[in-house]
Amino acid sequence: MESELRGFNTKPSKTPQPDPTHDDASSRDDRPLLTSASNVLELEKKCAAYVRNDVYGAMGRGELLLMEKLQLGIAFVTLLPLRTILVMTVLVVYYLICRICTLFSVPNHGEGQEDYAHLGGWRRTVILRSGRFLSKTLLFLVGFYRINETHNGSKNSQENSKTAGTLQPDEPEQRPGAIVSNHISYLDVLYHMSSSFPSFVAKRSVANIPLVGLISKCLGCVYVQRESKSSDFKGVSGVVTDRVRKAHQDEYAPKILLFPEGTTTNGDYLISFKTGAFLARAPVVPVILKYPYQRFSPAWESVTGMRHVVFLLCQFVNHMEVKWLPVYYPSQLEKDDPKLYANNVRRLMASEGNLILSDIGLAEKRIYLATLNETNQRDGFTFLIEPKMTPFAVIL
Repeated sequence: MESELRGFNTKPSKTPQPDPTHDDASSRDDRPLLTSASNVLELEKKCAAYVRNDVYGAMGRGELLLMEKLQLGIAFVTLLPLRTILVMTVLVVYYLICRICTLFSVPNHGEGQEDYAHLGGWRRTVILRSGRFLSKTLLFLVGFYRINETHNGSKNSQENSKTAGTLQPDEPEQRPGAIVSNHISYLDVLYHMSSSFPSFVAKRSVANIPLVGLISKCLGCVYVQRESKSSDFKGVSGVVTDRVRKAHQDEYAPKILLFPEGTTTNGDYLISFKTGAFLARAPVVPVILKYPYQRFSPAWESVTGMRHVVFLLCQFVNHMEVKWLPVYYPSQLEKDDPKLYANNVRRLMASEGNLILSDIGLAEKRIYLATLNETNQRDGFTFLIEPKMTPFAVIL
């Protein structure tokens, strides 16, 4: 344990910088896992960005009060089955729409990718409009009855985005190449689908998931293999850069949304950004998501997927706040240095969203989750946790 903790360093000056063309996990995740869980509290301080602070506690196994148990029990036998049926119905309906719209169409093939983003005319219109509407419907069904959205941010954010970039008052506005967002939950994907219906970067396995696989292809997702250590990562980086550049130059090209953190946090922090979203030197639109809560936090941290879905559907009302900042136009210095570009956007988002900056990454998350797992095994639970990214988390 002590030898692993010595590897932590919260000082930015000693934080390893990610390679823009390689997955951070491929070079850091071979470190041995912890064999002792004797200092969980100290570890939680160092990994505060991944700690659950709701009443359900770490791994969703916290000790609940009697009233909370009663509410959960009632919702489990009433709200959960009803919402499950409705959600599955909406998902099947959208799958059928996508299936009809892609009949007799050949998907794009290139760089190991397969998608239907090239579809135009009525097919693309139906996929996009029905996708946005049904995504909003899904959010409503799981308790997000009202989403608080603000656009353009504060005057301070507008001044920062203008002074940071090269756009002059007499120059025409440029199209953003990508939307960049902090990453808290798989619900982030639903919101962005309902708002702008962009393409995402997804795990390659998503393409084979029943129902969801075809939908992801209609979104035009870029598929990656996190576990791979081959040179394919350079190819993926190139594909993403090309997508960002094309979206910047062509108003008819599908938008692309990237989660530069590469994994989820508890929503109070903003961890280090990878540079994949900034290599194209195109303007970006920063978006800040928050999920205010009183009981169960929608953040997908240290909870298995099924347990998280059950708790989420058993919560009658869920809340979401979204802040859209102005388009960020990079300066020439930022165009020449993607890391500088990424860091400046990150600092702006942290300032506007009242988020805490943290320089920890996936390796620290891996150690923290392994510690929780070992602690629960010692206490009699067998609850395997793997450091996870949501199906649509960028790893560039």
